[in-house]
Amino acid sequence: MTEPTTAPVPAPSPPPSAAADGTPFSDLPLSPAALENLQRLGYQRMTPIQAASLPLALAGHDLIAQAKTGSGKTAAFALPLLAKLDARRFAVQALVLCPTRELAEQVTQEIRRLARAEDNVKVLTLCGGATMRPQIASLAHGAHIVVGTPGRLVDHLARETLPLDALNTLVLDEADRMLDMGFADEIAYVIERCPRERQTLLFSATYPPGVTKLAQRFMRNPRQVTLAERHAATKIRQRFYEVENGQRLQAVGRLLEHYRPVSTLAFCNTRQRCSELATLLQAQGIVALELHGELEQRERDQVLVQFANRSCSVLVATDVAARGLDIAGLEAVINVDVTPDVEVHTHRVGRTGRADEAGWAFSLASRNEMERVARIERMQDTECEWHSLDELTPSADPQPLRPPMVTLQILGGRKDKIRPGDVLGALTKDLGFRADQIGKINVSEFSTCVAVARDSARDALRGLNEGKVKGKTVKVRRM
Repeated sequence: MTEPTTAPVPAPSPPPSAAADGTPFSDLPLSPAALENLQRLGYQRMTPIQAASLPLALAGHDLIAQAKTGSGKTAAFALPLLAKLDARRFAVQALVLCPTRELAEQVTQEIRRLARAEDNVKVLTLCGGATMRPQIASLAHGAHIVVGTPGRLVDHLARETLPLDALNTLVLDEADRMLDMGFADEIAYVIERCPRERQTLLFSATYPPGVTKLAQRFMRNPRQVTLAERHAATKIRQRFYEVENGQRLQAVGRLLEHYRPVSTLAFCNTRQRCSELATLLQAQGIVALELHGELEQRERDQVLVQFANRSCSVLVATDVAARGLDIAGLEAVINVDVTPDVEVHTHRVGRTGRADEAGWAFSLASRNEMERVARIERMQDTECEWHSLDELTPSADPQPLRPPMVTLQILGGRKDKIRPGDVLGALTKDLGFRADQIGKINVSEFSTCVAVARDSARDALRGLNEGKVKGKTVKVRRM
């Protein structure tokens, strides 16, 4: 069923005033349980995109919101869809489309946290790279919210395993990226199978013509909120270093040794460069992992879990592989190669300095990359700050750079009814570890990953293998 073309999308509204940032969540028409859960999760005041979009979305309007990853946009669409959710009705009431599996997993986890105000809200992730049969079985048991990638959602709709009759909210997250990745037909296929009487929330970092056409075709009198991305110079400190091609990889090691960031994302333009750099850093005793398109999905998932929970000091990645990632507490970004695309450079640099935290952005440039640097200067309307590699001196700490956490993998997950609280309880109540020794806990279908402080990892591994989680004996290994 094709929907009629609606009225043209209105011109962007002016950005909200600075006063909008910092508005308390208690000003929103949310239930007392939802507000209590937000407070428990540390959500005190709204980010600019939340303050601008939540009142409109909660009022039931279709919404186009222009905001970057890391701006708090997940809560901006999750809270409205949860506010309308009837947990007693076991049917898919909200559908969220994401460009990548990694982003879909992050969105799923955040929605689950925000949904704790209600009992038994089931959020299901449907992405490629996983077998269909378990997903079909999960859908048969029912779900309230589905988060997925366009291609896999099309597969389920074609098989008639994803009923959307009860859908009342559709979210397109990072719409511009989905279109860049060639998903225009898949997105249209999914939307055309959604009920016409629904609310549609579209979030996009940029607003190219493809997004405009999408909105005009499938949205009804949408309100629009646009927030310009700003990176204050005091938040992200950029430095450029001129290098010869032969010393580029060694220069990364010198930067890490000098600045000793806890968490670093190093961008390379090619998969081969990724592998060479990761191998070199590992030989220097640095816990480094690589992320590129040739890795199997299971390997990608394990790499991302370790990096997000601070068990890996350096993630060496290509731009394509790193799409959709939003890693909290990222202290440094290193551009091992200068990208020819100035927008990609801005996107890379913007991964650090999130949530009012300071961050470093280092770029290594050879002479044949100076034209690319000049384009960056023109785009930023400022001269790049150049430094010499000779300024980089080894740290007084003789130990190699080590991450603060270690990841333990438990062979048991959601299929075994394991929840994060079960793992936390086994470590703190049963084994006597302090809460500050335990980091992120990620529960997937068949396994669970828990980050443990490095100096406690050996005891935690032995204790979990000798003890029980949720009354059951489990097998645990160090990743």
